[in-house]
Amino acid sequence: MSLDSESSPSSSSRDWFFPSHSFAHSSHQYARKSPKIFSQILHKSQTLAAAPSLIRDPPKRRRRFALFRPPIPALLENTAMLSSERERTRLAGANLCGNVKITMPFRIEMWAVSEEKTLSREKIAGLSGQRLKFRWHMAISLAVIVITVFTSLVYKNFSLHNKVNKLQDQVSKLNLRLQACNLWDSVDVINSISEEDDQHSIKGLKNLALIISITLLSIPVLIFKYIDCVSKSRSSDNISEEISLGKQLEYQLDVFLSVHPYAKPLALLVATLLLICLGGLALFGVTDDELADCLWLSWTYVADSGNHANSEGVGSRLVSVSISFGGMLIFAMMLGLVSDSISEKFDSLRKGKSEVVEKNHTLILGWSDKLGSLLNQLAIANESLGGGMVVVMAERDKEEMELDISKMEFDFKGTSVICRSGSPLILADLKKVSVSKARAIIVLAEEGNADQSDARALRTVLSLTGVKEGLRGHIVVELSDLDNEVLVKLVGGDLIETVVAHDVIGRLMIQCARQPGLAQIWEDILGFENCEFYIKRWPTLDGMLFEDVLISFPDAIPCGVKVASCGGKIILNPDDSYILQEGDEILVIAEDDDSYAPATLPTVKEASFIHIARPARKPQKILLCGWRRDIDDMIVVLDAFLAPGSELWMFNEVPENEREKKLIDGGLDLSRLVNISLVNREGNAVIRRHLESLPLESFDSILILADESVEDSAIQADSRSLATLLLIRDIQAKRLPYREAMVTPVHRGSFSQGSWIGEMQQASDKSVIISEILDPRTKNLLSMSKISDYVLSNELVSMALAMVAEDRQINDVLEELFAEEGNELQIRQADLYLREAEELSFLEVILRARQRREIIIGYRSANAERAVINPPSKSERRKWSLQDVFVVIAEKE
Repeated sequence: MSLDSESSPSSSSRDWFFPSHSFAHSSHQYARKSPKIFSQILHKSQTLAAAPSLIRDPPKRRRRFALFRPPIPALLENTAMLSSERERTRLAGANLCGNVKITMPFRIEMWAVSEEKTLSREKIAGLSGQRLKFRWHMAISLAVIVITVFTSLVYKNFSLHNKVNKLQDQVSKLNLRLQACNLWDSVDVINSISEEDDQHSIKGLKNLALIISITLLSIPVLIFKYIDCVSKSRSSDNISEEISLGKQLEYQLDVFLSVHPYAKPLALLVATLLLICLGGLALFGVTDDELADCLWLSWTYVADSGNHANSEGVGSRLVSVSISFGGMLIFAMMLGLVSDSISEKFDSLRKGKSEVVEKNHTLILGWSDKLGSLLNQLAIANESLGGGMVVVMAERDKEEMELDISKMEFDFKGTSVICRSGSPLILADLKKVSVSKARAIIVLAEEGNADQSDARALRTVLSLTGVKEGLRGHIVVELSDLDNEVLVKLVGGDLIETVVAHDVIGRLMIQCARQPGLAQIWEDILGFENCEFYIKRWPTLDGMLFEDVLISFPDAIPCGVKVASCGGKIILNPDDSYILQEGDEILVIAEDDDSYAPATLPTVKEASFIHIARPARKPQKILLCGWRRDIDDMIVVLDAFLAPGSELWMFNEVPENEREKKLIDGGLDLSRLVNISLVNREGNAVIRRHLESLPLESFDSILILADESVEDSAIQADSRSLATLLLIRDIQAKRLPYREAMVTPVHRGSFSQGSWIGEMQQASDKSVIISEILDPRTKNLLSMSKISDYVLSNELVSMALAMVAEDRQINDVLEELFAEEGNELQIRQADLYLREAEELSFLEVILRARQRREIIIGYRSANAERAVINPPSKSERRKWSLQDVFVVIAEKE
């Protein structure tokens, strides 16, 4: 039915407006003049035509157009004749759209005027920043409202759809009941009805699950959009720099991932669970399966991206593809996380950052040229135990340290070496190497400046004393300057044992200059390869005289007592009348700590005393080539050892006018020198013409020192010392008065190295040269040529460090043997104890030496190159020669 037939032609009021030709023409002209405005008006008119609700309820600002509104009562009368609600709605929309089209010409003009006013107001409002901010908030709020309305409409649509389905189901149920009445099969029908009821309720749950999954997926997108809009509005409105909300959230996420170590795996686990749950809900909404089956199916899609190939239906395939795509992303992130974790773990192991879980191990802090010799000595010391554990921590890369250790040419004998990269000044790094459980801690001196090295050693001791768990073992510190020893002991207290490398080597070189061959004996005693010092208590020896104790050990040589009544003080070479008390311990020289034990007293023939007056000490002339930082201490020791009237020549590159100042700054008082007088000469020890200016043939001993200028490089220092040695020996050989008679003529074409070495060996019989060697490889050159004695300083210091690390009590013994007073190692001629070709046992020689208050620990035969310390078969008798020499522990003269 048309609306024209329903309108009343006799109505006095005009509900319909038909514009005249002139009005339509003017409207057309206005549209040509303002095409933009007209297009906007046309667009809005089309919007009004598509939305009948807006026409039925126009805004308040358009109330002036109420005259042209269509007759609502007439429309209601027309719609009353319709039988269904859908027909009424469709017809009303069509009538309203027709009204809009009819009244369009007049509304265009009125709308254009209102739009011009609105545009002018918007231009004015655009100049205000506050209104712009308000519009942003209104836009965001409107978006949220639209989304909410859309969600509610979707929900209402699903609810109405469910209601229609329920009504249809009720009709079908009634039909089924009717059929049941006719067929008299009520039981089966009732069961089918109950099953259908369950199915309809499940369908409602499925729709609800689908809505929930879609809503949860859209929430993060809305949140991100909201954050983006708020950040943009704040950045445009605020002139002052303010941190955006997005950056704040990003920073909080970064802090969370950085602070919590398990943040990444936890986030990945949460994302996986969310994907499985949302995917399961979505599958539950689009398929006929149960929720548990859908969740399991969702997990299979996540775990296997190709498992969705059997899906049927558009909805099921769309959801399964989405879950599979999310599963691929999650497994890609999981693979990257696992790969990064494995790489970080291997990097940590490679760089030595993992913790050492050990106890009763030896810890070495630092790295130097002495490390190789130190590890060798520790390996030999632990051989009887089947090997030990040594941990090295230095500020170097772990791979470099392991590579350098693998290049060391010695057998570790079952000892394991673990390297870690770290600083001994950091407590966390010290804890990483189990410092509190270490049996001994060795702090190596750094290469370079001695003051800086000792300062770092002091800071390391401070760090060690600050360990909260405490230290189980003692600390052995290698120092470079004797003056810093007091400060380190003050800081470390009773835990500290110090070994001053320069002082030990300087004193040893002086002893070797006075007694050639003593360096080899010190190598045998300090190292663990032959015999060394051990201290142990033997209760069976309580009440015995020390004279009887001397011959009670067939495999060891007692040389001192640790007196319990004196607080554990070690007395070297005690009186024969000393009686061992309860708690006393015996200091011996033996091959190993388990290789000796006391036995019954052997029957020894009474040794007759041979009174031979020792010749008085003669003045000596000694040359020092090179300059060391502790040369002032060496001068003091030489003044104590040498006879009055001795001369000490100092030949180095230090200007003569600066030497006295350096010696005084080092603590030397030149006025207190009693036995020696200083003679200064300036020159370079590797230049032949400088050496030729010295009376090299007149010196009793020559000490070639590792010069202070090159001591940082072992190879360079040894090259300089070796060059000085060869030049001195060559000059001495050419100045020998009997050189022409001793040199054997050699054919020109033959190899003449033998005669050259022979000349130098003859020159070595006239004077003793002691060379300080740093690199052990240089030792082979000197030992084969036999033109000089040497002191292998780095190796001897390493031996001393290893010995003190194994037993800290040995440090007191070494300090006394190197001191100016007390006992020392000496080499004595055999004529002091026996006659030519006299047949005696070694025990009888020991008893003869006790008459001079000396302890013999070994001997060297006239035709032998090395001395024998702690000889076996001490009770066997043999013939001795006056050319033999004995190694004794005796008081300093």
